[in-house]
Amino acid sequence: MIGSSVVLRTRSWIVLCLGMLTAGSPAALAADCPGHPDALGTSRTLVVDPREHPLIGTMQYRETLPLKDHEVVLTFDDGPIPKYSNQVLKILADECIKATFFIVGNQAKANPEGVRKLVAAGHTVGTHSMDHPLTFDRMPIEKAEAEINGGIEWTAAAMTDPSQLAPFFRIPGLMRAEGLENHLISRGLQVWSADFPADDWRHVSSDRVYQLAIQRLEAKGKGILLLHDIQARTVAALPKIIRDLKARGYRIVHVVPATAERPATPTTQVEWLMHPPTETTPIARWPRVPHFVFTQTRTLPAPALADLNVQGEHQSLLPRRSKGQIDLASTLPVPGRDLFAIPEGSVEVLMSTTSSRRAATRLAMAAERPHPAKDKAAQGRGAKGKTAKLHGRRTAQAAPAAADHAAQPVDIVPKSTAAKSAAANGAASKGVPPRPTRVASLKKRA
Repeated sequence: MIGSSVVLRTRSWIVLCLGMLTAGSPAALAADCPGHPDALGTSRTLVVDPREHPLIGTMQYRETLPLKDHEVVLTFDDGPIPKYSNQVLKILADECIKATFFIVGNQAKANPEGVRKLVAAGHTVGTHSMDHPLTFDRMPIEKAEAEINGGIEWTAAAMTDPSQLAPFFRIPGLMRAEGLENHLISRGLQVWSADFPADDWRHVSSDRVYQLAIQRLEAKGKGILLLHDIQARTVAALPKIIRDLKARGYRIVHVVPATAERPATPTTQVEWLMHPPTETTPIARWPRVPHFVFTQTRTLPAPALADLNVQGEHQSLLPRRSKGQIDLASTLPVPGRDLFAIPEGSVEVLMSTTSSRRAATRLAMAAERPHPAKDKAAQGRGAKGKTAKLHGRRTAQAAPAAADHAAQPVDIVPKSTAAKSAAANGAASKGVPPRPTRVASLKKRA
């Protein structure tokens, strides 16, 4: 008995769980669409509070609707126009799909019956300005406010119950501006962008609209699809889009605003992101870069000593020297010129440089070179002239050398050199030219 009761309870729990799972399945949703067993249907209704999340749609904003994977919200702009909007309504009704429509005020004024059809079919109705200008991003806020108010007034006037108008607003052409968004938020309106468009406002084929819608949805995995119910290409592409959504396992979500009788669907902050982070995704919450305000002056003032934490009103920034260092630096003598004098009169100094040795060698070789004997008279005159010139040159060179030797101590010049110099001076006084010094002797001495 106990075993059989446990088995019965287990079976009942299994049946209950299966019933809960099938309640959200496409088959169960199709059962709620009479006459259309294969309909896609609407999987659930999402209730949102516009004041908690005022900017949605990842095409322009950080947040989007808190959708699960493979959930789609269909939105339509610029209607209603009877020729095409009625066909869109029929396609959605055959699939039991609920969508969100953003109405232009002039269209509601010209076709109020189309607005009432949307409300009667259970769709959500928001607004899309009065005249649909594509200049909201640079429009003065006073003119933008008139456009917003006109769209709301004429759309609400077309409804039997104006309270059915949702506080949802989509900027025409998505031409957003920060001042405009702040104004809409202050009025409690939720600004809708989109997660991906199908480009059905462009001059493309209906097949291209279908392809773009599916490709971009597959890339995102979920999100808000932007369409227009005033285009023939959208009417032609919509059945194929719905067929592919059903084949790929996507589900339709209907969005409505929260009210006092209908509270918002409980969600977490992270669910409003397109791709919430996981445990394997690193998150870096770095501080935002502040907005710097620069002064109007061209230059900034130079820092004062007080800005450098200097103690003392006139304290120097350089390291201070001791008194001993100051006295030493001021009392050092200036080197004299004789400290760098070179005794040029000695043979050792003369042979210390290469240029001096070369000059002495050239002079010695010129003195020992024999002269040709072709013309003896010319040779004699030339010899006398050369001897006189050589004698005068040597005399001129010997004068400063003698003065330098007189100024130097006696023991600087070797005795052999002094004896030879005296003999040479004596021979020169008797009229005999001095004997030239040979190169080998000069090199040996050096």
